[in-house]
Amino acid sequence: MTLWDVLLIGAGGFAAGAVNSMAGGGTFFSFPALLAVGLPPVVANASNSVALWPGSLSGAWAYRHELARYRRYLLPMGAASFLGGAAGGLLLLLAGDARFSALIPWLLAFATLLFAFSPQLSKALRRMRPARQDQAGGSHGMGSPVGWGVQLLVSIYGGFFGAGMGILMMASLAIGGHEDVQHINALKNILSAVIYSVTVVTFVVAGAVSWPHTLVMLVTASLGGYWGARMARKIQGPWLRRLVIAVGGALTVYYFYKTLA
Repeated sequence: MTLWDVLLIGAGGFAAGAVNSMAGGGTFFSFPALLAVGLPPVVANASNSVALWPGSLSGAWAYRHELARYRRYLLPMGAASFLGGAAGGLLLLLAGDARFSALIPWLLAFATLLFAFSPQLSKALRRMRPARQDQAGGSHGMGSPVGWGVQLLVSIYGGFFGAGMGILMMASLAIGGHEDVQHINALKNILSAVIYSVTVVTFVVAGAVSWPHTLVMLVTASLGGYWGARMARKIQGPWLRRLVIAVGGALTVYYFYKTLA
């Protein structure tokens, strides 16, 4: 690794950690940075997952008190997250660099649109939700077989490509009957931590992680997450969202151009 590689990966990791702690969407900064220094797409995605993994664990730990009431509910949802994350990680490894590289612009476009329209999506899903539903998951909600299946699909996507996974999960939790934003965020954090944990193990066992690049990003992402948490109250949310959307849009156009060129 050259000094330029270290600086680029470090900047991408710091930005990812900061943005994740303030609004989400950090993968738009970290994943392209790993690609830019020459890592193959599958290795870049695997290394990105490992580097951002500690942040998911700390986010879940921060909401441990809110999660206490959902212990029974978390067992089946955790199982869906575990199975889906493992399946998504294996699908990524089986896809190989050529196929995954062709999918990158489409995945970035999907994640960018999902992030851009997440407020409207959440409102629409809440209107669609059945009127009577238990807060911990009613007969039609996230505690049902349908809800378990939705969580499994979200987890497969998260194991394959994590960008936008949190938004998908929060939307599915909202339509499943969860109304308290803090509880939705708590559940999203713990289930995301399960997905990241199993995919990290999958990628490490498969030898798909570039450790020098990952360690640099892990340190800088942790520093960025700490800085972002302190700055979250000072930076207005709408401006940060616009920045993430602009970066996601620019990267989508770039990778479509690169694929067609």
